[in-house]
Amino acid sequence: MTIQEQDAPADAATAALDSPQVLREYALLADGERGALLGPRGDIVWMCAPRWDSPAVFGRLLGAPGHYDLTPTERYVWGGHYEDGSLIWRSRWMTDGGPVESREALALPANTDRLVLLRRVLADDVPASVHVVLDPRGEYGCHPLTELHRDDDGCWTGRIGGLRMRWRGGDDAVPVTADGGTRLELDLVLPPGRHHDLVLESGSRLPDRAPDPDLAWRETETRWHASVPATSRLIGAAPRDAAHAAAVLRGMTTGSGAMVAAATTSLPERPGGQANFDYRYTWIRDQCYAGRAAALAGLDDLLDDAVRFLGARLLDDGPRLAPAYAVDGGPVPDEVHLGVPGYPGGGDRVGNRGGHQFQLDAFGEMLLLLASAAERDRLDAEGWRAVETAVAAIEQRWTEPDAGVWELEDREWTHSRLVCVAGLRAVAAVMGGGEAGRWSALADTILARTAGTSTHPSGRWQRAADDPRPDGALLLAAIRGAVPADDPRSRVTLGAYLRELTSEGYAYRFRVDDRPLGDAEGAFLLCNFITALACQQQGDALCARHFFERGRSACGPPGLLTEEFDVTQRQLRGNLPQAFVHALLLEAATVLEPLEAGAASTTHRTEKR
Repeated sequence: MTIQEQDAPADAATAALDSPQVLREYALLADGERGALLGPRGDIVWMCAPRWDSPAVFGRLLGAPGHYDLTPTERYVWGGHYEDGSLIWRSRWMTDGGPVESREALALPANTDRLVLLRRVLADDVPASVHVVLDPRGEYGCHPLTELHRDDDGCWTGRIGGLRMRWRGGDDAVPVTADGGTRLELDLVLPPGRHHDLVLESGSRLPDRAPDPDLAWRETETRWHASVPATSRLIGAAPRDAAHAAAVLRGMTTGSGAMVAAATTSLPERPGGQANFDYRYTWIRDQCYAGRAAALAGLDDLLDDAVRFLGARLLDDGPRLAPAYAVDGGPVPDEVHLGVPGYPGGGDRVGNRGGHQFQLDAFGEMLLLLASAAERDRLDAEGWRAVETAVAAIEQRWTEPDAGVWELEDREWTHSRLVCVAGLRAVAAVMGGGEAGRWSALADTILARTAGTSTHPSGRWQRAADDPRPDGALLLAAIRGAVPADDPRSRVTLGAYLRELTSEGYAYRFRVDDRPLGDAEGAFLLCNFITALACQQQGDALCARHFFERGRSACGPPGLLTEEFDVTQRQLRGNLPQAFVHALLLEAATVLEPLEAGAASTTHRTEKR
């Protein structure tokens, strides 16, 4: 079929669409193998294909060509929500003529070589009018859509660099030449009570037939309901947010078991600063946090995924375990720059130098994860081999300087050694007999050495032997069991941290310099949930709830959290979403008392005093 192409008009409205939104307004669609960021204008501005760390086909978030918009044609006010226990998003725009909705998801089950993106426009009691633009560009905008063809069934097919594309539902779309490529534009008007499906496929190979939208939606719903528990089945402080955190972690975990740290790259932690990195890889520590949280929440499939993927990396690499891996288990590539504008204030990096560091605490976190699996009777012979490998690595390397939890310069970081102590104690407790005594003795040796070098004169833990400052990571010593909660060092460390590194209910990693908290870097949301756990452990449910509530409210309507939060501007900073923040939210939500019970227990303790 011969298609007549049109030239796109150049106008201010088109230029305005090129500007990204603040991060709190983006929703995540994910199927485990890749993710997409969806903005308030119905614009998908970020999606890599076929997997998380592949080049983007929609790269507008970083200023590269490539996007997929579905936007009301009338004036509108945006809103939306996730369907319970899923990453199925419903955009809801209130227009001058009434509400317009669009249901959005990456289809399940996921295929590693092919994605299926579902979009369903819904008209309720009034007609729905939307404008659709499909403009995929391979390799971060370098390869426009080519070989465009519409078949007799109305499906569009084409090629985006090395990927095939098929689009069902855009029968009446018109090709438009713009920005050095061809895109498809569609004006769609639905009568009240009707819906219209748009199904986009992309991959190295496509099946002969396009998916049936109704079947794809039913299967996606079924898979989400099977993998994430309904809110009513979760206990703790915030069941709805716990279910959402579980959905985020599930959506970011691949079929191989690897969980990516974030869906994006180069989103700035501080506007105009150098802290913008590529987090589309699997960090050992981050997934250990997620696996432990899953164990506490009873989400055994997420726990099993973490043990399977991370255990294999540990058995393969032993004491040379890298801190991060690609989702296929390979090495993280070195950093390169893409040559695109980047998110305003950010950069354009892909790859990450952190994959070459030595991070001692990763071995301790692995032991804590494996102990959690053993406690739930989910650790097989390979898992116990991984335990022995991690113990041997700690024996060999615990005296070496490492980059630590915050990936800084190599030093003898206190947290790294204390987390190894906690991991050794945890596996010794579940092992019992046999090697348990030797593991406990090693823990005692590391603790004694660390206490001798890194106990502050005030009686608290300090960051390192040559760094007397407090640090949020040091709260984990008591939380994870390196030392008891009633150890004086645990209480003094928490007290000093609350005085020196928290403000207005927000928690910070450490003091970077002499500037006020928040000037050098944002509040670190992971630390908010760690602080909540520490306060709960010390019996202060009210303080725990305070930091938990501040942390979980530092988000936009989609409920996604980044690494940092700019308290002054109330803005998210860093890559989106940050998986380990959602992992600690899930853990805290599971461990903390419900609000009514927490208030009652606090009142009771006050009366006793």
